[in-house]
Amino acid sequence: MAYSNFTLAEVQQKFQLDKVLSRGYFSEMEPVEPSAYLTTGLAKKASLATAIGTEKARSELIVADVLVELLEHFHYRISFFSGIEFSVDPGSDLTGVCDFLVSLSPDQLDLQAPVIVLVEAKNLDMKQGLGQCVAEMVAAQRFNAEQGNEIPCVYGATTTGIDWQFLKLEGKQLHLDMATYTIERCDRLLGILVSMVEQKA
Repeated sequence: MAYSNFTLAEVQQKFQLDKVLSRGYFSEMEPVEPSAYLTTGLAKKASLATAIGTEKARSELIVADVLVELLEHFHYRISFFSGIEFSVDPGSDLTGVCDFLVSLSPDQLDLQAPVIVLVEAKNLDMKQGLGQCVAEMVAAQRFNAEQGNEIPCVYGATTTGIDWQFLKLEGKQLHLDMATYTIERCDRLLGILVSMVEQKA
């Protein structure tokens, strides 16, 4: 089984995670004003990505731009990777390709621990990506521990590019924010992502 084969119920049962549901768990994070470049780009690209209607278009035209903005916010002291193999534990079915990974390392040539945020781009139904995203978060937790770079939390998101849903894994406790955050409030999205990198969320 690969990441994409997990449902939320399956990954929760297999890795004995305690799920905590909330609404607005990430809503109190301080907004971060997007650059004019990102604002202008999203104004041009969001409707195009929606019209094309594929995960690839949403990833390339929306999600990647948001994550590049995150890199710039931290002056490239972090790194992000797109579409890379992240097979951590084949025996536990923690294998496959991740849409996006954000690492606290500035090394953009080679994935270094700790991995902090995983983002899964979905075409229409974000719920379909929750199991996959959580499985990747568990893998990131193990990857970080194996590299001797354990951090308190690993974060995740599933997104259509327009709508975003956020998660937090702390030990065996999985926080799932049932609220949906939209690209129309990009400042809120950036605020949440920044707080994740800073481990304040």
